[in-house]
Amino acid sequence: MKLDRMNGLKRTDYCGTLTKENIGNTVVVCGWIQRQRDLGGLIFADLRDRTGIVQLAFDDNTESTVFEKASALRSEFVVMAKGSVRMRSSVNPDIPTGDIEIEVDELKILGKSETPPFEILNDSLANEELRLKYRYLDLRRPSIQNNILMRHKITKVTRDYFDENGFIEIETPTLIKSTPEGARDYLVPSRIHKGSFFALPQSPQLYKQLLMLSGFDRYMQIARCYRDEDLRADRQPEFTQIDLEMSFVEMEDVLKIAEGYVSRLFKEVLNIDIPTPLPRLTFTQAMNDYGSDKPDTRFDMKIKDISDIVENCGFGVFADTVKNGGTVRAINAKNASSVLTRKEIDKLTEDAKGIGAKGLAFIRWVEDTPTCSFSKFMTEDEMSAILTRTDAQKGDVILIVADRKNTCLSVLGALRLTVAKKLDIIPDKYNFVWITEFPFFEYNEETGNWDAMHHPFTAPLDECIEFLDTNPEKVFAKAYDLVLNGVELSSGSIRITDPELQSKMFSALGLSEREAHEKFGFLTDAFRFGAPPHGGMGIGLDRLTMIMCGCDSLRDVIAFPKVSNSSELMSGAPAQVDDAQIKDLAISIIKSDK
Repeated sequence: MKLDRMNGLKRTDYCGTLTKENIGNTVVVCGWIQRQRDLGGLIFADLRDRTGIVQLAFDDNTESTVFEKASALRSEFVVMAKGSVRMRSSVNPDIPTGDIEIEVDELKILGKSETPPFEILNDSLANEELRLKYRYLDLRRPSIQNNILMRHKITKVTRDYFDENGFIEIETPTLIKSTPEGARDYLVPSRIHKGSFFALPQSPQLYKQLLMLSGFDRYMQIARCYRDEDLRADRQPEFTQIDLEMSFVEMEDVLKIAEGYVSRLFKEVLNIDIPTPLPRLTFTQAMNDYGSDKPDTRFDMKIKDISDIVENCGFGVFADTVKNGGTVRAINAKNASSVLTRKEIDKLTEDAKGIGAKGLAFIRWVEDTPTCSFSKFMTEDEMSAILTRTDAQKGDVILIVADRKNTCLSVLGALRLTVAKKLDIIPDKYNFVWITEFPFFEYNEETGNWDAMHHPFTAPLDECIEFLDTNPEKVFAKAYDLVLNGVELSSGSIRITDPELQSKMFSALGLSEREAHEKFGFLTDAFRFGAPPHGGMGIGLDRLTMIMCGCDSLRDVIAFPKVSNSSELMSGAPAQVDDAQIKDLAISIIKSDK
């Protein structure tokens, strides 16, 4: 089949934009054939572009050469069609253009297609690996295209909002010096500086602080970031961050700007009102109530401390845990007894053990009297007190963990989410919450040291500075996270600008003066020339888009994503390079047995 040329014919309309208002108009549309139906003397073809589908019609009034071309159409052929818009004899209520069609009088086949490896449908049954191998075909699916289009709209609203609020968009380098930021850097060898390496930025953190020192006052960037770490559904090795920094501000100023942004964004993109100010929880409150520093607050099921009730009980698991400095805590799965059978509770017990718990105790209230395996060790008053503390009623299931505080909270936090999904009690809505007052240090039980929870330029709360050298557990940070439906969207902080305090912070983190200068000297040197108070945050564009699109994976909102082993199936990256390129870089490859 010989392909046609456009010969000056120009598209006048997109397929999905045509309506009954266009009836009688002559239009030119372009796109891909979704399917063709040949009924003998009547042919219909569904034409698809990024806006939707419109039906092309060919009948006994169609010129014979055009009808012949129409009979040759197959799925994914690229065509251009000219004709007049008319009412359909049979309305299709499943598509917006279902009451009209185009009576075609000119048809050009611009590109043929082999039979694709899977059908281009929203509900494609093809496995993800196959779809990612042929990602350019997968991207033709309307559901994926709609996600990419929503991402475009999100970035447009983002730029408009920050521009209107005085922010300047400035690009920062993507070939930078390697500095410790929590994850492994992706390294890029230098051909000119033999034996030296650039790193791809994990964030623009140091550069955006330098921009504040440069007097730009308010900065933002849709920034590409890179982290060499294990992947999961909400993590990719390269990701996009809505990055911002502000001078002459305190925490409240940064939070107010961010709240205005999410309120504007959800209204313009989804027509949903997000009430502000957004609710807040301290890190301690979030952990005690939800067992997570990124809690899903769309449902209740808060964690309750029952240590004081059981510290002197006859059940050794509980009493000994409290005696040895641990804690006993519980969650109440309301009206769950019919779903959380003994078999299901056994599965939850294995889940709990898999994430660090020694076991899982429970109270299941099915009959008039609740039952549990440890009741014989408890007094009637103690059992009654547990039920009262957890607000238990007939039909409920109480899940209890006894362990060290951190283990206990993290296990119950994970079980809380698992149980909520089993019970299908998570409402379809958007719950934002700020998490504030993060601990500055985290105790490492393996090394016996206090490790930093944030990058070294995060400022401590003013009232905590005196404890830096003596009581690290009492130091809290001017740091804040924005959480949406249990997903961390953003992390930020007010920065240290006092050179003396910065030096003290490096020392508290175990960095010598020489090490600190080698790693961060270009920034700390800049602080000597007048640094304004500043702070900012980075908002994950990929995660934000994923939630707003109602997707479960970042791969559904990124055009060309990586898979779990950090490879890209379509292009075959990463790949080996030839020896000449390796020689130019003056490096050698160590062969691995793996």
